[in-house]
Amino acid sequence: MADRQKEDNPLNVKLYIAMHKPYRTPQDGMYVPLQVGAAQHEAFLEARDNGGEDQISGKNSTFCELTGLYWMRRNAAADAVGLVHYRRHFSLGRTKDVWESVLAQEQAEKLLDAHEAVLPKKRHYVIETNWSQYAHAHYEKDLTATREVLRELCPEYIPAFDATMKRRSGHRFNMMIMRQARFEQYCDWLFPILFELEKRIDISDYDAYNKRVFGFIGERLLDVWAETVRLDYCEIPVIDMEPVNWAKKGGAFVMRKLKALCGKGDGLRSKS
Repeated sequence: MADRQKEDNPLNVKLYIAMHKPYRTPQDGMYVPLQVGAAQHEAFLEARDNGGEDQISGKNSTFCELTGLYWMRRNAAADAVGLVHYRRHFSLGRTKDVWESVLAQEQAEKLLDAHEAVLPKKRHYVIETNWSQYAHAHYEKDLTATREVLRELCPEYIPAFDATMKRRSGHRFNMMIMRQARFEQYCDWLFPILFELEKRIDISDYDAYNKRVFGFIGERLLDVWAETVRLDYCEIPVIDMEPVNWAKKGGAFVMRKLKALCGKGDGLRSKS
């Protein structure tokens, strides 16, 4: 990527924070708190995903933070834009005060000087593939339907889908920072796929957690797109702003594996 003089031409980065409730936010000017699911709740932020005529805020219970991503595609104007969560942020190094560890604008600018995008470090499943992890935690039929939609709408992405599903790691959280052109390209590819998938799968019997299926599928599709378009990206860590219950997560993982071994796989309703 071409060099630039930072002092004369600073990179304009806007990093939106998906929020569904009031919460502390970084003070860095790069960050923009964005209320997601705003169509169904009382407003508490200026930027809300129900602004404008073209918005999907009402789908937040099934699309999760992607309702914010959809709004950003139509309203975020910057050299680079991205999405994080109110309780998960990018970081280049943890400090004693977790809030002081959050990625700063100057750091983001340097990363985007060298790359088209910043993605979270991959989650590694060790003994699970991306396909089996999803099948054990959610509903395998939704992945099958996703592959069918890809085969019909954009078959050139099937090799990357099959390859990523066989791997044991992947980018999660629907978090990213991308140069504007790449961000628009990604959104314009992602949402038609999810909207078509929405027509094909019946989620009426799903519990509230598994009804977030289109957010979960979106997480898996990011790698499919990035690999196919040969996205130039770097990875940096994600930090949790709240303590993580690793014992609970580990127990859920063990239960998924036991149920799979007993032949009772599809859809255990345990968080990925």
